[in-house]
Amino acid sequence: MFSPKFDELVQALRILPSVGPKSAQRMALNLIMKNKERAEILANALHDAVNHIQTCSICHSLTEDDICSICQAYDREDSLLCVVESPADVMAIEQTGSFRGKYHVLGGRLSPLDGIGPEEIGIPALMARLQQGQIEEVILATNATVEGQATAHYLLEACKHLPLRMTRIAQGVPQGGELEYVDSHTLGQALHQRLQFK
Repeated sequence: MFSPKFDELVQALRILPSVGPKSAQRMALNLIMKNKERAEILANALHDAVNHIQTCSICHSLTEDDICSICQAYDREDSLLCVVESPADVMAIEQTGSFRGKYHVLGGRLSPLDGIGPEEIGIPALMARLQQGQIEEVILATNATVEGQATAHYLLEACKHLPLRMTRIAQGVPQGGELEYVDSHTLGQALHQRLQFK
């Protein structure tokens, strides 16, 4: 339309969630016409993030180092592990200030119809971590979606032979909801009111 580079920018912006062609075009126009300096800052920040952020070798959350700051923290409970689907869920729980254990990020949830099984979401890495014997309680904090519930049930069955207390975050999180969109108070309450998962 305006130029091949502009069209390229519009297409690049469309990879963002919920950004359609019109929204991408408005963003591109705003960046180019009104915010060139900020566009440069955005480009540099995106470049740095892509080149320096990786997954933690222990919990699989985001970090710039081999091991994230939460896994390295001495003031957190090593025996308490919260299993979540994504780094966004870690961020949501951390914002509550209610959890002092450690995390394991699955990197997704089971969805057989989409060909996503235990291997695709890193369940073997979680099981290896649990078999080391340091963890006493596992909080299953997968999302309250059908796939999230199926993932929690799969993990419960897979861990039956281990000497662990398995809990599930309390339902204060709406059914079908995503953790990253739940307010901090509700999520904090859900963590405190977790129940034995049977």
